[in-house]
Amino acid sequence: MASACRSVLFKPTSIPPRRNPPLLASKKNQDRCVRFRTVRCAIQLDLKEVATAETVKEEPKLSFSGRLDAVSEADLREKGFLGLRKTKLVCTVGPACAQPEELEVLASRGMNVARLNMCHNTREWHREVIRNVKSLNEEKGFNVALMIDTEGSQIHVIDHGGSSSVKAEDGSAWLFTTEKYEGFRPLVVQVNYDGFSEGIVVGDELVVEGGMASFKVTEKLGKDLRCTCIDPGLLLPRAKLSVWRDGKLLDSNPGLPTLSTKDWADIDFGISEGVDFIAVSFVKDANDIKQLKSYLASKSSESIRVLAKIEGLESLQNIEDIIEASDGIMVARGDLGVQVPLEQIPTIQEEVTRLCRQLNKPVIVASQLLESMIEYPIPTRAEVADLSEAVRQYTDALMLSGESAVGSYAEKALSVLCMASCRMELWSREENRQSLLSQDQLAVSLPERIAEQICNCAVDMANNLGVDAIFVYTKHGQMASLLSRNRPDAPIFAFTDSSSTRKGLNLHWGVIPLEVPLSDDMEYNIVETINLMKVGGALKSGDSVLVVSDISPTDAMSAMSQSVLVRTID
Repeated sequence: MASACRSVLFKPTSIPPRRNPPLLASKKNQDRCVRFRTVRCAIQLDLKEVATAETVKEEPKLSFSGRLDAVSEADLREKGFLGLRKTKLVCTVGPACAQPEELEVLASRGMNVARLNMCHNTREWHREVIRNVKSLNEEKGFNVALMIDTEGSQIHVIDHGGSSSVKAEDGSAWLFTTEKYEGFRPLVVQVNYDGFSEGIVVGDELVVEGGMASFKVTEKLGKDLRCTCIDPGLLLPRAKLSVWRDGKLLDSNPGLPTLSTKDWADIDFGISEGVDFIAVSFVKDANDIKQLKSYLASKSSESIRVLAKIEGLESLQNIEDIIEASDGIMVARGDLGVQVPLEQIPTIQEEVTRLCRQLNKPVIVASQLLESMIEYPIPTRAEVADLSEAVRQYTDALMLSGESAVGSYAEKALSVLCMASCRMELWSREENRQSLLSQDQLAVSLPERIAEQICNCAVDMANNLGVDAIFVYTKHGQMASLLSRNRPDAPIFAFTDSSSTRKGLNLHWGVIPLEVPLSDDMEYNIVETINLMKVGGALKSGDSVLVVSDISPTDAMSAMSQSVLVRTID
């Protein structure tokens, strides 16, 4: 599989045609159900009406308020089940949106994950943002997860001393220096690595953020470089810097580890602050991820998920191993575009997205989705087409970077993501594109194969029966992720008693996680959660839900736990 994937990534013209199986006929569904029963997974269609809350218990034990996040609750009441957005949204928090009232606006507009880039600002600043997000979750009923993004030691980072972007004009002369100073100096850029100029010669080019601006080296002054701007553009605070010679990228940091000393300190900070995700920059191979996971297991009892950022050739050469080792992937197109020809980026994005879905790992498409909205209140049509294509490819999440961190129109940019995502999801459902998805067998052991087959058949049933929602009861999120992998038409409501599982599911396509007490008695869970949703107004008479579970059963309930149930609501 790995070799096939690599040939696709680096030879766009050799992409094999997508398999397009025909729509499942009823007889084929029946055959699948027969095979389903052979592994002792009884599929039960229980079309009995669910008893009302009053007949089951005098009062429902669960309160709807605070269980379903405020955004999903509002969307559900306004748009119904099929109107719920399935693509998740990640917003980078920066100076433009760090205040509590600004964060609340983003959360209310659909932000699922708040990302903190450890390249920027102080740990005290990040700590304040983290606490503001947690306060919003507790006080306003949101369910925004927290992600930190390591700086990495594979590329230089610059600072111009300003709090916002600075325009580099064509032909202007700039000094790139390792001298440490405070404040702003016109036409001076401070570089954070003392040896950055080693190996650089006059005539080389310094490229900012993969092409936001470019400079030609005209003179070496000790450790400093005198440069002329040859491609005018913006210099963002602490933007990344790469060096090119004769059209080829230079490796200016050979031998440096993926995680620097600063990165490890930032990771300890993230553990102490209780973040939900750590995104690792410039991952080279699976060992980078395994090393961090081992460290987290020794330091924290909470489940912090590790994402690998795909940003360079080394990561592409080891892509399958990296995906399997990680808890998710971020396709960082900006830095990736520095090392890979631009025309290959769309192919790489689509193939990494497909492979992540096959291996059941969430994938984020990031970088320059709405770059023009850093300065302008409306995106280009090309940008809307670009992000819509990512949604069409069934990416799990889209991410705003500078658009939300330093842009003037963070709220509008997020609204564009919401509107474009919902529209493309609707188009895909109307075109029945879900039926074109084919899934290779993922599991190896019999229990894992049973769970995988349950979810595959459950999604087939949910789509063919037209149920309103899928309910899954899960401790660690595995069954919910397997359902999401199949991209069903109906939204997936994942009930869990783990707050870390709830936050982790924030990156999975179509999953709406709720934290509730769970019992080994599956019938009790079903009745209680249906009553919970009824009392909250999410379910009404005539709705139907499909139910699956990965809760470890008692002996008496083993058959129930291996069932797929369909319930109608009275």
